[in-house]
Amino acid sequence: MSGAVHLPLDLPELDVAVAGGARLRRTVLPSGVRILSEAVPGAQSATAGFWVAVGSRDEQPITYGSTHFLEHLLFKGTGERSALDIASAFDAVGGEHNALTAKEHTCYYAKVRDRDLPLAVEILADMFTSSVLDAEEFESERGVILEELAMADDDPADVVGERFFEAVFGEHPLGRPIGGYPATIQAVGRDAVLGHYRENYRPQDLVVTVAGAVDHDALVALVESALARAGWDPRADGAPVPRRDAAAPLLAAGSSPRVVERPNEQVALMLGVPALRAGDERRATLSVLNSVLGGGMSSRLFQEVREKRGLAYSVYSFASAYSDAGLMGLSAGCSPRNAGRVAELMWSEFLRLADGGITPDELARAQGQLGGASALALEDSDARMSRLGRAELTLGEFVDLDETVARVGAVTVEHVTALAHELVAGPLSVAAVGAVDAADLGGLGGAAAA
Repeated sequence: MSGAVHLPLDLPELDVAVAGGARLRRTVLPSGVRILSEAVPGAQSATAGFWVAVGSRDEQPITYGSTHFLEHLLFKGTGERSALDIASAFDAVGGEHNALTAKEHTCYYAKVRDRDLPLAVEILADMFTSSVLDAEEFESERGVILEELAMADDDPADVVGERFFEAVFGEHPLGRPIGGYPATIQAVGRDAVLGHYRENYRPQDLVVTVAGAVDHDALVALVESALARAGWDPRADGAPVPRRDAAAPLLAAGSSPRVVERPNEQVALMLGVPALRAGDERRATLSVLNSVLGGGMSSRLFQEVREKRGLAYSVYSFASAYSDAGLMGLSAGCSPRNAGRVAELMWSEFLRLADGGITPDELARAQGQLGGASALALEDSDARMSRLGRAELTLGEFVDLDETVARVGAVTVEHVTALAHELVAGPLSVAAVGAVDAADLGGLGGAAAA
């Protein structure tokens, strides 16, 4: 393959050879269901995912947390299978099954041996199309989700992440927690979640991705058969739902630090700025920037904060991207007495990178790190399945390993410097959880960088 594979919604069939001897195929059924597979030579297992482009950002105030609530409920039984039947079927073949809710999508997935792929597709299709959302199970699972939220609230890393997203995205839906709030979970009714299910789990919303040991034609037949048993006509007239608008949203123009005071031994810190949306052509440059700044043990943050000064055990940078927005964050955990110093050091390193650029050695090391990490990740069919889902739902293009390495290899020192300079000029947001207050953070946050 040379270059990215574009995935127009009106293209019914696609068949392309990709890196490593794998084969990408895609079929869009007349009803709008999209089926993508990546057949990997020598694989003896496969991971299947059933996706919808609906996440926490798509909820109405009365249903905050309902997407995650629904994710739990789809494992609780259908007209044909009880919750125990679903769990037992996967356990009996040594399979793994789970789900994830994100800000822009939800995915139900299973990993099995190649011989058990028909079983996985059949059960996932049954869950996706025919869950009953039993009233007793609904109330039971409400308690489970409240316990999950309570567990997350006891984890400073989870809490500081939520506060950081609130600080960067403000009132935008991307700033809300994926799981909702305890009050909204306690208040939401079954009818609201059922309405959310019926509105968003339709043929035109469904994307099926399978990677590993998979025959595409057999997969299409499996999906069609499973959907037909559920009463869906895969050959009915329809079209896939459009992808999200990539127009940039209005974001918070900086805010005072979001601080949650707790008597913890460490302070969890995050600070950062708005960054690139998922489809930005400079995302390879951002990957290099992130690698140099805080992506490994040789990164600037790790060397300056941990190795040279011993101020933190965990310190790193990260980037998150969505269809219309993104952020770049710097994170550390440290003693309360060092919180202000660590926050200033992290931000100073970002400013220093923007002002002075990176060295050719740093560029080469980052390019090698990203290429190697990408190759290693793709040893797992889960990662390949997820890559297919993101390509179809968000990017509208598939980028294989060769193209990924080529894009990273085309990044220059000048590209990284220019992007860093642009990002540090954005509104800086700060969040902290621990025995600290805003005054301890050295005045960071609430204004654009100088």
